[in-house]
Amino acid sequence: MSSSTDASGSADAAHREQACTALRELLGLLADDAPAERFAGPAAAARAAGASAAELSEIDEATQTALRVRRTLNQHQRREAELTALFDTAGDLAALRDLDAVLRAIVHRAKLLLRTDVAYLSLNDPAAGDTYMRVTDGSVSAAFQNLRLGMGEGLGGLVAQTARPYATGDYEVDPRFQHTTPIDSAVLEEGLHAILGVPLRQGTHVIGVLFAADRTARAFTPDEGALLSSLADHAAIAIDSARRMEETRAALVDLNAASQTIRAHSEALRRAEDAHDRLTDLVLRGGDFTEVATAIGALLRGGTLIHDADGTELARVVDADGTELAGVVDAGAAEPRTPPAEAVAASRASGRAVPFDGTWVCAVLAGPELLGSIALTDRADLGEADRRLFERAGVVTALLLLLRRSAAEAEDRVRGELLGDLLSLSGTPGRLASRARRLDVDLALPHSVFVAHSDTAARRLLLSSAARAARVRHGLSGLHHDHVVLVLPADDTGSRARALAAELTQAAGAPVTVGAAGPATGPEALAQAHAEALRCLSALRALGHTGRGADLPDLGFLGVLLGDDTNLDSYVRRTLGPVLDYDTRRGTELVHTLRAYFACGMSQSKAKDALHVHVNTVVQRLDRIGHLLGPDWQSPERSLEIQLALRLHAYTGATASP
Repeated sequence: MSSSTDASGSADAAHREQACTALRELLGLLADDAPAERFAGPAAAARAAGASAAELSEIDEATQTALRVRRTLNQHQRREAELTALFDTAGDLAALRDLDAVLRAIVHRAKLLLRTDVAYLSLNDPAAGDTYMRVTDGSVSAAFQNLRLGMGEGLGGLVAQTARPYATGDYEVDPRFQHTTPIDSAVLEEGLHAILGVPLRQGTHVIGVLFAADRTARAFTPDEGALLSSLADHAAIAIDSARRMEETRAALVDLNAASQTIRAHSEALRRAEDAHDRLTDLVLRGGDFTEVATAIGALLRGGTLIHDADGTELARVVDADGTELAGVVDAGAAEPRTPPAEAVAASRASGRAVPFDGTWVCAVLAGPELLGSIALTDRADLGEADRRLFERAGVVTALLLLLRRSAAEAEDRVRGELLGDLLSLSGTPGRLASRARRLDVDLALPHSVFVAHSDTAARRLLLSSAARAARVRHGLSGLHHDHVVLVLPADDTGSRARALAAELTQAAGAPVTVGAAGPATGPEALAQAHAEALRCLSALRALGHTGRGADLPDLGFLGVLLGDDTNLDSYVRRTLGPVLDYDTRRGTELVHTLRAYFACGMSQSKAKDALHVHVNTVVQRLDRIGHLLGPDWQSPERSLEIQLALRLHAYTGATASP
């Protein structure tokens, strides 16, 4: 009995040793992370060794426990690997600054983590109301890479619309999705079957969809969905960060541009203020128009012209280095230029400098009143800052013109007062002469008196035009006995009267008639000349010679009758002088022929009988007379003057040469 007992005990010990060996093998397999199929080995070995049913049951239970432990360890390892991958992804994404690089990194990491054939990402387009493919990794189809999905269309459109993840084992036959021809053909061309899509969220707002897809049909596990969703959350944060970074960079660029604009604007303001101060100081120190034009040309690097309101050129600088070309005021050699009236009008209407045919023109204004204009040449590319500087120069020029006008008006008042005292014989000659010298007028020299009248021109305009003419000629002007009167240094009184009538007519914009007398020296003589000029003006108006200028000798015999000094010899010489001189030089009888011609009623045939010559001789003599006296010598007015002169010559024997 002891012998059987010992045998039984030995068998039990062997079986226990075999069970322990199986357990040690299972633990070794767990330690080696062996494949699941190897865990069935210890049970098979025990069964082959003849282990009892109880022992085999124990070993099977240990095997199942080992497999559960293995699965748990594998899950922990996989989860650890996924977490590590997510942390690595977050670090990689945080280091990226370019949005395209961020999107490419997201898609590539999704493909690696889920070990799929293709990964891709679409972004929502709020303006178009759809979602479009932005980045793909592993894709080979151009149609798929450029696919756009309407909200709710296909798997991606449904994810974008509902903000929920969706997965399919085989998209082509899955009826849950709204299939469209563009989407199905692109998916078929790419060869995709299993697709997993999760939303990219920013708060509650869906900005896109992240996908993982395989070209073989299979089911995605919940763990894969969770992993892709975690990656999508990181991706959404990275996309938002990248967008904000781009917005920040754009804002910095805009800020830098704004800063540069502000600096440029500040510099322009500083430059404009400096220029304004320089020009203003120049004007207040008594600078003239040429100095102002030179300063403007130097500041703006161009030629400068200044005109007054009448278009009279006041100064000219031809280039940026300040080279001066004198204008009308300085009586230089340059031909004066008239400012373009349309450009001045446009500048006056807009209140800004305007370009015109390669030149910038700025109206010089005092409120609504046009004082003049300035023109800038050789600067077709005038920028905004220089344009405003040019307009500031217009303000300074307005100040100079106002100062000039104020000084001129004050001087004109003084000249007008002197003119009134001179013609009214108020004050001693010495005191009047002293006052005149202070105005650069020398009363010791002969002067002529001119009286101007216009039926339509404004009195103020006519008076200002006369004052300007008097200042230029170093004379006097003013209103005397309700007439505009000028006293100017004498030369040819009649010619000066005609020129003055034309000048005042143009300046006043209406016909101006000018009666003249002189020359005369001294207050009394000038007062008498004034009375004679008034009579001449009355005669001109009575004869209908509106807009003309003349002195009494220009009126012929009427002038002799109206004049205080009845100088018949002078009248004869002025009327017949060329004929008398010709007879004296050649010994001809042109004067005798004229008497006979008029005595015969201006008949050539009767005149040849009275002269006892051939009619051709009469014709030749009359042609010569026409050359000497002018083509209109037979007009009624001229013939009357000539006949009166012939009678006076016959009675007085006035044959003196000039």
